[in-house]
Amino acid sequence: MNVLLDNFALFRHGFIGTVVLTAVSAVLSLVLGTLVAACRVSPVPPLRIFGTVWVTLLRNTPLTLLFMIAVFVAPQILFPGISYFTLAVSALGCYTSAFVCEALRSGVNSVPLGQAEAARSLGMTFSQTLRLIVLPQATRTVIPPIGSLMIALTKNSAIAGSFNVAELFAQQKRLSEIGYNILEIFVWIALAYLVITFAISALFRLLEHRLAVAR
Repeated sequence: MNVLLDNFALFRHGFIGTVVLTAVSAVLSLVLGTLVAACRVSPVPPLRIFGTVWVTLLRNTPLTLLFMIAVFVAPQILFPGISYFTLAVSALGCYTSAFVCEALRSGVNSVPLGQAEAARSLGMTFSQTLRLIVLPQATRTVIPPIGSLMIALTKNSAIAGSFNVAELFAQQKRLSEIGYNILEIFVWIALAYLVITFAISALFRLLEHRLAVAR
């Protein structure tokens, strides 16, 4: 208990850092995942190819390697002077977007084909059909898997602590260097992660309940 009370400011800073990093990365992953999913089901071949390449590359690239590219390569070539937080958000958001895309695509495939055909017969474009007809129905089926992806994103954010981003595991390293018992530190950090993941789980259960179709 002493390690928490004596270093409460550090734990609070790390907790808030993890929450902010997770939230911003989640928004980025959902936006990118939706756009890439639209490309994957698009009737335009170049867009489908782009979506396929995006998903294939990111799903098969270890997240740690992606972080190393974002932190050590991207600033040298593309964005000199960019903050580590922004780089971490980019790595987490892009990586998770590939999995969000596939979850959404599976939801789109679950919508009866007749829905899209009926929309086209009314003169709706592909983007209108996807935005107004298909995605709203697909969203109901993909809420649980996307919730699981957001929980995984929270745990993946721990990697950012190794790249000078202020979050829970970064504080663990600082406290270990001071000389506190590492087991006691990990217990409090694990509890902090449980609080975040339980909150995400509750949020997505609420969304699932709200979007459920009445029977």
